[in-house]
Amino acid sequence: MLTPVRTPGGRAGLTRIGCLAAVLSTVGLLPWLSGRDPALTVLRARSAEQEATAEALASIRADLGLDAGPLSLLGSWASGLLRGDLGISWVSGTDVLPSVVAGLQVSLSLMGAALGVALLVTSALVAPVLVRGRGSGGAFAAMLAAVPEFLLATVALLVCGVWLGWLPTAGWQGPAYLVLPALALGVPAGGLLGRLVADALPAVLEERWVELWRGAGVHEARISAAALRRVLPPLVPQFGMVAVGLTGGAVAVETVFAVPGIGRAALGAAKSQDLPLLQGAVLALLMLGLLTGALAALVRRRLLGPALRDAGLTLPAARPVRAHPAVPVVLGAVLLTCIGWGLLRDPYTVDTTARLRAPSWAYPLGTDGLGRDVLARLGHGAASTVGTAAAVCLIGLVLALALGFLPSVAAGASDIANALPPVIVGILVAAVVGPGTGGAALAVAVISWPALSAHAAALVQEVRASTFLTAQRAIGATPWWILTRHVLPSVAAPVTRHALLRLPGIALALASLGFLGLGAQPPAPEWGLLLDESRAYVERAPWAALAPAVALALLAGLAVSAGAYAEGGATRAASVRGRFTFAFAFAARRSRKEALH
Repeated sequence: MLTPVRTPGGRAGLTRIGCLAAVLSTVGLLPWLSGRDPALTVLRARSAEQEATAEALASIRADLGLDAGPLSLLGSWASGLLRGDLGISWVSGTDVLPSVVAGLQVSLSLMGAALGVALLVTSALVAPVLVRGRGSGGAFAAMLAAVPEFLLATVALLVCGVWLGWLPTAGWQGPAYLVLPALALGVPAGGLLGRLVADALPAVLEERWVELWRGAGVHEARISAAALRRVLPPLVPQFGMVAVGLTGGAVAVETVFAVPGIGRAALGAAKSQDLPLLQGAVLALLMLGLLTGALAALVRRRLLGPALRDAGLTLPAARPVRAHPAVPVVLGAVLLTCIGWGLLRDPYTVDTTARLRAPSWAYPLGTDGLGRDVLARLGHGAASTVGTAAAVCLIGLVLALALGFLPSVAAGASDIANALPPVIVGILVAAVVGPGTGGAALAVAVISWPALSAHAAALVQEVRASTFLTAQRAIGATPWWILTRHVLPSVAAPVTRHALLRLPGIALALASLGFLGLGAQPPAPEWGLLLDESRAYVERAPWAALAPAVALALLAGLAVSAGAYAEGGATRAASVRGRFTFAFAFAARRSRKEALH
């Protein structure tokens, strides 16, 4: 008889298989979900000038097997997959496997270089914390993480490639072609990873063993290495997810630099409805995500050692990292002033005689390519941009905290969701519900929770394996008391700060979908559309692109610094309540003992 799968690893494996099958089936149904004739799309992709006659379309349907229906196509593709055959491209007529392998090799090379840049940026952000022994509010790191990748790529291309002529600007012919794309991808990723590590270090550096090691004359470099080893286990999954995101989520950067990566290939296949190539590219990204997730889990277990199994972990005490109150006040004042001033102006008036004007009293932030007021568009676009991103961020946070307590179920789904580029998910969602802000928000929400869920699950697992919780159970603490007073406070605060740090990234993901016609539609004054509309003339009128980019950076700094300031007060209050509660419980326990005697 078959026995049900009861082990956590077995449940996670079944979840992975189910999610993998669901994603690939949805991709296979894309031509039918979109409501467009796949034969017509393929004909246009093969030859834009050929007339779409009934005979030409019938020939394509017979050639591709479209008359048999989507289920037959899925079945034949799956049977070929078992033989190592990914099929033939509907557009080019070549084998899909070599194209997928070539694109994946390029993307992996770019990912390795970008991850190296990210680690350098992370080290630069973490070093001051190790030297001073205390953290900061993290506003600068949040602003760094909020830099739009495609805008950074465009600026780097213009400055280093065109003006200075130091590096090549397009193509893929050698190591020199790696530099600019790696910088564009690695700097924001390094800001994110650096903030996560720097956020966890201060509590470790306040522990007793650090003081004892210093008293014994242990070198600071060794103490720093030990502190990093102590904070890395719950963050290792984040490094893996960032690596996968750099591979499949670099579509905009690959487009700017004409890099023939797997993400760009998947986007081209989706636009032309080249189903075999799209399925092969998505399958490669999903397998990469699963492999990276398994590797990250293995590294984390090796870092924790037997303490995780034996419930012998000692967690760092909560230590608030309070931002100076002036930081969120200043950032908020600047951002709200710009938004409020912009709301008083007209964002839609087109004046071709005022095209690309520099900032002046009449136009404080200049004008765009159609002569529209950039300040007005910035102010009116704040509600849709910030509001939608905040709603998606909140949904992801709630979902992550809930799934953090079901790691065996969430692990498989998070590996699959994290491996999907936002662009591909946006195309699939738009095929079902149509393009628009709601569809873009749904697409980003589908893939925004895995990093937060992995962070929450790692923290929950370590809290449950701590000696402190073992002692709580031994003295008779109820599960509800342990959950609400110890587990949730230890998990919610760092995951919430992580969610705030990802808020600008969510706004940028929404922007990228808007650029591809899957999100907010022109002439809506959405910040992402402002960025994308200004890319064509960023050399002549950089203010049009800098305005929304600086607004996103201010939003990131405000969210993280305000969160740090609020967390500092909440943590201190919780610490006082905790000491009072412990003293009260100890006194009550002692009174009961005396009464018994």
